[in-house]
Amino acid sequence: MRIIILSRKASLYSTRRLTQAARKRGHTVRVMNPLDFTMVLSTRNPEIYYRGRKLSPLPDAVIPRIGSSITFFGLAVVRQFEMMGVYCLNESNAIARSRDKLRALQLLSRSEEIGVPATAMARKPDYARRMLTHVGGAPALVKLLQGAQGAGVVIVDSKQSFDSVIDAFHAIGQNILIQSFVKEAHGSDIRAFVVGRKVVAAMTRRAIEGEFRSNVHLGGTARRARLSPEYRRAAVAAARRMGLAVAGVDMLASEEGPMILEVNSSPGLQAIERSSQVDVAAAVIAYVERNARPGRTGDKVGK
Repeated sequence: MRIIILSRKASLYSTRRLTQAARKRGHTVRVMNPLDFTMVLSTRNPEIYYRGRKLSPLPDAVIPRIGSSITFFGLAVVRQFEMMGVYCLNESNAIARSRDKLRALQLLSRSEEIGVPATAMARKPDYARRMLTHVGGAPALVKLLQGAQGAGVVIVDSKQSFDSVIDAFHAIGQNILIQSFVKEAHGSDIRAFVVGRKVVAAMTRRAIEGEFRSNVHLGGTARRARLSPEYRRAAVAAARRMGLAVAGVDMLASEEGPMILEVNSSPGLQAIERSSQVDVAAAVIAYVERNARPGRTGDKVGK
């Protein structure tokens, strides 16, 4: 197969591992920067160029690794490939759903299979100050809708600190949501790596002392997790609800069962491969082999 990985750097761990796994299985792989594409539209004749040259032949499959900072243009590139009948592992609409945190939670909350923490959002400061009562009071989490990898997340432990945070974010025109704080999670969360209809690897991430965010790049630690069927079902259901064939599903262990925090459409491989000792990259490429067909996209989740 001819596979394109959309990534800004071939040296990134996840990109490098996917490239290695694909080549090991006999595929031809090119890593292409999404920002180097040009898209041309005309009636029934979409074209795509890379670094000024028409891309030919077209690949059999595209694996999007679209960073949050280039979401708009990156999704346009994925859509262009879709219009041209190229199989995309995660389709553009599914990636867009997962990147909009509020939209994602709205979709997840509609399913009886999926639990989400109590969440509220308001635009006007006067109404925003009342949100704390809707999520059970302090402590609570205030999140920027555009935040990623733990950035733009603040914990508030009183009404006074909440009001200060709300005022600061609104002063710079940021959209925010507030979410209940699950105390029984004790500063840890679970990342389940979903490929198709199964969890292929999972890890528990724990925050360092004095930090509530468990992200590994913020100093948190990760270890292999063995998930119960309940948590596996919740992770797969969340990925399917987003329409994602491959996803990193972040969950909290609460007294009410698994609570979905976020569904990541470009989950990193480094921490989960090292902690779980699972060849996640090979599982992703094997899924592409089984499901890549002209005109088919990743939202039609296979096995």
